[in-house]
Amino acid sequence: MTAVGHEWHIVVDTSPVMLFSLYLRDCAGLDAVGVPLVSQLVPAVHRVDPSQLVHDAGGLTVLRIEWETWWRQLVADCFGAEATAPQFPELASLPALQLLAQAHYGAAIDWSRERRAEYAALRLRREKARQADPFEQLVEERELELGRSSRGFTLQVVELPLSEPRAWFVEPATLLMSQHLADDALAFSSYVRPVVELLA
Repeated sequence: MTAVGHEWHIVVDTSPVMLFSLYLRDCAGLDAVGVPLVSQLVPAVHRVDPSQLVHDAGGLTVLRIEWETWWRQLVADCFGAEATAPQFPELASLPALQLLAQAHYGAAIDWSRERRAEYAALRLRREKARQADPFEQLVEERELELGRSSRGFTLQVVELPLSEPRAWFVEPATLLMSQHLADDALAFSSYVRPVVELLA
C-alpha cells in the first residue's frame, strides 16, 4: 500500500526478512535485544535452547550481539534486505547467527510464509472496509493545521505481527508498527501523528 501526496509518499508493507529475523530472535529466547526493541511475535514461536548449537561460534553472548548487528542492518534496509536459505551467505560474517538460521530455517520460513498470507488477507479486508487511508488522513490534517502543503518526505512503514499494539520510529524515516495498530484509531494516531508532524 502506498499513500501519495503532491510531494510525499508513505509506503506500507511487511518485511519477509524481518519476520524471519524476529522468528529467530524469539525462537532462541533472545529477549530485550535490538534497536528499536520491538515486542515479541504473535502467534508466539516455539523456543529452543541454542547454546549447544552456537557453542563453537562464541556462544549465546556472541549470538545476541550478531543478531543485534543484523537487526540494525535490516532496519536500515527494511524492504531491500534478503536472507537466502539454506546457507544464508548474507550471514557469513555472523557465524553464530548463520548456524541458528541454518538449523531452523524450515520452521522459520513456514512461520513467516503463514504470517505473510495473514497480512495479505488483512490488507484486503482493510481495502474493502475503509474509505480513506489513515496515513493520508493524518497528513491532510497536518496540512490543515499548518495552512500549507506538506514538505516532501518518504516514510517507510513496516507492519509486523507484534504482541504490543504500538509503533517504533527510527530516524530518518522508518516506522516499525504492529500490524493491528491501525485497527485502533486513537492508538494509531497517538503513535503516527507525531511522526507525521516531524516529517511534514
